[in-house]
Amino acid sequence: MSGLVSAAELGLVGPGRPAPAEAGRRSAEELRELATRAGRELEGAPALEIARWAAETFGDRLCVTSSMADAVLAHLLSRVAPGIDVVFLDTGLHFPETLRIRDEVARTLPVNVRSIRPRLTVGQQDGEYGPRLFNKSPDDCCRLRKVEPLERALGGYDAWAAGLRRDESPTRANTPVVGYDERRGKVKVNPIAAWTQADVDAYVARHRVPVNDLFRQGYGSIGCWPCTRRTKAGEDPRAGRWAMFEKTECGLHV
Repeated sequence: MSGLVSAAELGLVGPGRPAPAEAGRRSAEELRELATRAGRELEGAPALEIARWAAETFGDRLCVTSSMADAVLAHLLSRVAPGIDVVFLDTGLHFPETLRIRDEVARTLPVNVRSIRPRLTVGQQDGEYGPRLFNKSPDDCCRLRKVEPLERALGGYDAWAAGLRRDESPTRANTPVVGYDERRGKVKVNPIAAWTQADVDAYVARHRVPVNDLFRQGYGSIGCWPCTRRTKAGEDPRAGRWAMFEKTECGLHV
């Protein structure tokens, strides 16, 4: 990583965890500079190197977000940042298989799983917006049960790592390994952006990483149960998400 800018070079934080309190005073401009340069210089780097850069740069102001389709990203980050926070958005509408992966991650990996719930229970949401909002207005349902909880969960961090991959869908084809999330004012790290499904499978096999059993049941991508169906042979892996709507993302990654 010769020449790569870090928070330490900017006088913001020394390498390693935890980050000192002054890291909270980073400006948007400094974070944007870090993201822009790192995205350029880490392109093509191994995923573990990208993860290590993030851990050394942001310390305990870095978290991982995980949908618990598998534990690949949580496992990867735990190798360079033991004890890292793993944020899971508990929408109240997850498959039991997904919750089992969350619990297994919390039990077996050196991470701190934070289950973040929406402000409204599913029943309260039904009372305020009408039943089965996910059928009538999935964007509103995602906003209430995913987007707002994520905004709240990320409040104490400068950066977050996500498991986006370029081969997942056309909308993710240009995902940078490090970018700047303008809407949230956070650095977004995507260590496995350049991985293929074969790379993921190899990592899972090598490290015996937990994987959601729904994949073996024909699901190509896993979200909330009302908005997820099995995919057919040859379909895009995310074709089973919001299949009845012209919707491909929940709003977390735009």
